[in-house]
Amino acid sequence: MRCFLLIGLLAGLSLPTLAARPTPTPPAPKPAAAKNTVRRHLIYFRDKTGTPFSVSRPEEFLSGRALQRRQRQQIAVLPRDLPVSPAYVQQVKAVAGVQLWYTSRWFNAAVIACDSVVLAQVQALPFVQRARTLNRGLPQGSAQPKPAPAPPTPEQTTADRSQYGKAYAQIRQVGAERMHNAGFRGEGLQIAVFDAGFTGVNTASVFASMFTQNRLLSTFNVVEKSAAVFGRDSHGTNCLGIIGGDEPGRYLGAAPKASFRLFITEDNVGGTEHPVEEVNWLVAAEYADSAGVDIISSSLGYTTFDAPSPSYSYADMNGRTALSTRAAAVAARVGMLVVNSAGNDGNNAWRYIAAPADADSIMTVGAADSLGRVGSFSSRGPTADGRLKPNLSAMGVATAIVNPSGTISRGNGTSYACPVLAGLAAGFWQANPRLTAQQVIALLQRSGTQATAPDNNLGYGIPDFVRAYNLANPGTPLANAPARGVAGLYAYPNPVGPGEPLYLQLPTGPGPGILEIRIYDARGALVARQRVAPAATGTVRLETAGLRPGIFTCLIGPGPQQQAVRFVKQ
Repeated sequence: MRCFLLIGLLAGLSLPTLAARPTPTPPAPKPAAAKNTVRRHLIYFRDKTGTPFSVSRPEEFLSGRALQRRQRQQIAVLPRDLPVSPAYVQQVKAVAGVQLWYTSRWFNAAVIACDSVVLAQVQALPFVQRARTLNRGLPQGSAQPKPAPAPPTPEQTTADRSQYGKAYAQIRQVGAERMHNAGFRGEGLQIAVFDAGFTGVNTASVFASMFTQNRLLSTFNVVEKSAAVFGRDSHGTNCLGIIGGDEPGRYLGAAPKASFRLFITEDNVGGTEHPVEEVNWLVAAEYADSAGVDIISSSLGYTTFDAPSPSYSYADMNGRTALSTRAAAVAARVGMLVVNSAGNDGNNAWRYIAAPADADSIMTVGAADSLGRVGSFSSRGPTADGRLKPNLSAMGVATAIVNPSGTISRGNGTSYACPVLAGLAAGFWQANPRLTAQQVIALLQRSGTQATAPDNNLGYGIPDFVRAYNLANPGTPLANAPARGVAGLYAYPNPVGPGEPLYLQLPTGPGPGILEIRIYDARGALVARQRVAPAATGTVRLETAGLRPGIFTCLIGPGPQQQAVRFVKQ
């Protein structure tokens, strides 16, 4: 993989459903002769015969949140979603010399580490269909965090962007400040970030609220099979800040109140490139699915590998060949919104998008400057089979990013355009919870600056929250007015426990009269309605005793400019 910037299945069964708990690091292989080098391999099983799992009992291998996401979008649980046969797993593990790392429900496969002699024994098992060498042994240890760049020169900010700091331009370009003013900051949405490392996220003040508000839900280092993600590389830190940075007056991301699951899928230690990183992407996507993630933000891409792993050609960018592309397509089909950077090859010999950006049904993001012009480095479409790519674009030239030290600087890359749109999509989906992931993509495309004349440079152009919202809600449009500052609508405690009341803090203090609050469940059905008068502090108390556990959306009125906030009832 290359992280797209210019400057600056657990062993034995299915992947864990919720938290990514630390697991022991597999033992290092003993020194061996070159011909018996331990490498990792993806072995495919012939079927799922003998599995104790059933599509009629999906709660045995998918979380309640994952099932709600499917139900909301009318997506059936299919045999593809079943874990691999435990009997097959046990027989593979019984082969002397095999270390089993992960299993894959979607590919009906397993990742193992062994030498070539042992691999031949595994391939001789009657239920093993084929194997593909991923050409890397066990991973090296984590690299030391890279030194942070020098603090940038302070910039003057005007009052209308004081809450956002240097992030204002990238936020304003897609209408996210108006999204925030309307009360949509990603509350209740789960975003998975796939990257190479998140150095400094646990110490930088811009991420502090993510910890204090319990919005960092899990961490999973797929490379090392552990929970340790706050090292190895700073690229994930840069991208996470663009979405979830939350330090008003200094830096605000596009979805500063979303919840996050962080994954290391890219192994930058050692400086080599092999398809094992694409399989890491698959493993992370299946975990995200089982945990109930709504959006995947991936600023990663794959074209060229080190020998003897074969590289991809442009002809392979057809939506059905690359491992990561196939994984991204399934992730989209189970109802997650996959947002992936297009790549930075626009002005070199490759020129085109990289995998998994060629997948269908995902949002591939190109880079533009602050004036909406395509960045010269931004990878172009179409896919090899002629589909338009990228889908949309955002600011990826001189984007404001968070460094591990907590300083703010600027960088270029489709890596940075991708999280801008992942955050925008989170707020837009929060505002329109009855939409499917594919409808979210379609409406954002229709709101783009090139909606009537899309091309393979910027796709449908740069989307806008207000235009997209009004397309989705023609009867109750938002006013297309200048921003008045960052909204303060939020719900607490969130999640709310059994028998606990839920409190809404209104963004502008108490209103002039009675408010009507409607509560919708994950399917979009109206389940409760309350008329309340805000307290002098602008706080509204809601009773939740009559609600079953699940995800709910409050719509707050009266008036055409409704506001919304999501909450979880435990």
